[in-house]
Amino acid sequence: MELEKKTTFISGGGKNIGRSIALNLAGSGSNIVLNGATDLDACNKTASDAEKLGVKTMVLMGNVGSSDEVRTMSEKAINHFGSIDIVINNAAIRPSKPFLEMTDADWHNVLDIDLNSAFYTCRAFAGGMLEKGWGRIVNITGMNAIHGYKGRAPVSAAKHGLWGLTKSLGKEFGASGITTNAISPGPIDTDGDHPQREHILSMVPRVPLGRLGKPEEIAALTGFLCSNGGAFVNGQMINCNGGTET
Repeated sequence: MELEKKTTFISGGGKNIGRSIALNLAGSGSNIVLNGATDLDACNKTASDAEKLGVKTMVLMGNVGSSDEVRTMSEKAINHFGSIDIVINNAAIRPSKPFLEMTDADWHNVLDIDLNSAFYTCRAFAGGMLEKGWGRIVNITGMNAIHGYKGRAPVSAAKHGLWGLTKSLGKEFGASGITTNAISPGPIDTDGDHPQREHILSMVPRVPLGRLGKPEEIAALTGFLCSNGGAFVNGQMINCNGGTET
């Protein structure tokens, strides 16, 4: 229970990778603040399962791509728990559209949720980490942070940007006891209703291990980065993709 008395904020925390991270960190003693955009039932279910592990939880629905909404949510979280010690930036959308058909709204919507949200959450919570001299930031990037993909220009741009933010914050905050890292998952098995499930399944032949990754495997790596054992890992992006070929 080495994260006992810590509190974690997780964006996109209701399902799949976000849910698994929440339960992993709850299992290490961290209280959990779960954010979701639309699926309140999923967030409540994850919060309930986390509480069974002996921690306290809070569900905050809202759009992390909005500076104002993040400010409101962060104030509620800090007022309730005192501070946030760990930030997991997991929320993302991955629409596919030919570049010349993209509107300004298409572009900015992806960048708001996939990149700007991390700026908003880190800005909202890093001050408390600096005061305590301890903190963990983990950004979930993905293979879009390494490769450019046809039809996903804003996603690739945002995820490359998130990798850049990770490196910069690792240098700026590292001396204050705060580590900032990124995890780049490969194709991960998802709930059956995931809108891109067929695409994810089609990637199995490109994975040398011959299978999809599990959300729990991303969560285990996240748990390590947040633990005392991961305290000397900073400013890195770690691939967790089974050796997936590009």
